[in-house]
Amino acid sequence: MTSETVISIFLGIGLAASTGFRVFVPLLVLSLAAHFGVWDLNENWQWLGGWPALIILVVAVVAEVFAYFIPWVDNLLDSIALPLAGVAGTLVVVSTLAGLDPAMTWTIGLIAGGGTAAAIKGASVTTRATSSVTTAGFGNPLITVIETLVSGVLSVLSVIVPVIAVVFVILILVVVYRFYHRIRPRKSR
Repeated sequence: MTSETVISIFLGIGLAASTGFRVFVPLLVLSLAAHFGVWDLNENWQWLGGWPALIILVVAVVAEVFAYFIPWVDNLLDSIALPLAGVAGTLVVVSTLAGLDPAMTWTIGLIAGGGTAAAIKGASVTTRATSSVTTAGFGNPLITVIETLVSGVLSVLSVIVPVIAVVFVILILVVVYRFYHRIRPRKSR
């Protein structure tokens, strides 16, 4: 495995984690990176760097972010975004991988990309649902701002310094694990 392949895996995992916070932000960042020649996508994914994809993704990001600011609509979006994040996480990893055969590419995409995105989105859904119940939805816009910022920063970090992005992803996953561990019902002994 070449260093280029390892870096492309790191980039993909960082972007996949970002899709757990906002589905379209990392896709837009990847599209911009491809468009401006910062990152070369797989030959089947070159279209992502074109103007049509950029325009569609800008509209999708704006719609997604604004919709998350509406209490209770955000919870409805979460029910759609949970499986969509897993798919998007898989696709961003697959689109960035270089130098691997297709079976290995899709396996890494499904496990590392889809798994990372789904784990983070699951924690996000739980956080938003808890906020909706405890604050009647009034705390949700703050969660939206934080998630959008983390998604944007992590996406840009993933493109610029993929190794640091993966460290950040590991820290996020540790927090998610601890969060689930704390809210999981305890077995009585």
